[in-house]
Amino acid sequence: MPILHSYIVAYDSGFAPNPFNGFCTLATCKPDIRKHAALGDWIIGTGSDRVGVRRGGFLVYAMRVQEALTFAEYWSDPRFARKKPNLGGSYRMACGDNIYSPNLAEGGWNQLNSYHSRNDGSPFQKHINRDTSVDRVLVSQDFVYFGAEGPEVPEALRDAGLVLAGRGRRKITETAKIAAFEAWLDDLGVVGYQGRPFDMVVEARKRK
Repeated sequence: MPILHSYIVAYDSGFAPNPFNGFCTLATCKPDIRKHAALGDWIIGTGSDRVGVRRGGFLVYAMRVQEALTFAEYWSDPRFARKKPNLGGSYRMACGDNIYSPNLAEGGWNQLNSYHSRNDGSPFQKHINRDTSVDRVLVSQDFVYFGAEGPEVPEALRDAGLVLAGRGRRKITETAKIAAFEAWLDDLGVVGYQGRPFDMVVEARKRK
């Protein structure tokens, strides 16, 4: 039976997860979830209550895992070429998460200039170590992403423990709880990309 993995999206930038170009992908951060989530499992991310955000209890995204790729497979797959970041391009292009290619000469990984590199574009070893500690990228076309514009998770689902209160992940295995979540998601009547990441909303406000 599928498992539901719940966590708080501390920084909703469109990078992790990346909901653009027809696929929701989790390629960086959350190594524990990337390691343990099986095909068919649900991953749900809810908002943060950190200062300036106050989105705790609101749904950021939900994805049913359909594929699990290595970084090398993700890098070379033409379906995900548009997820390679271009920090000089549009917001969607800048937050691409397809950032790791195998370093054949030295072993390890090359890191593109991205949200996980240093400010000058050079590789950030701390992020490289954490991201690649699990060589697994989760992919889905069965997802809904609301970003900063998502609905509040119903009280009954919060009471059932589907919304995490702190760091880490919560693993839900009870069939009835997962079925209740799926029913609520179906009742929303939407799929795919629905709303902008929190950071994208903030950037838009700055330009006004």
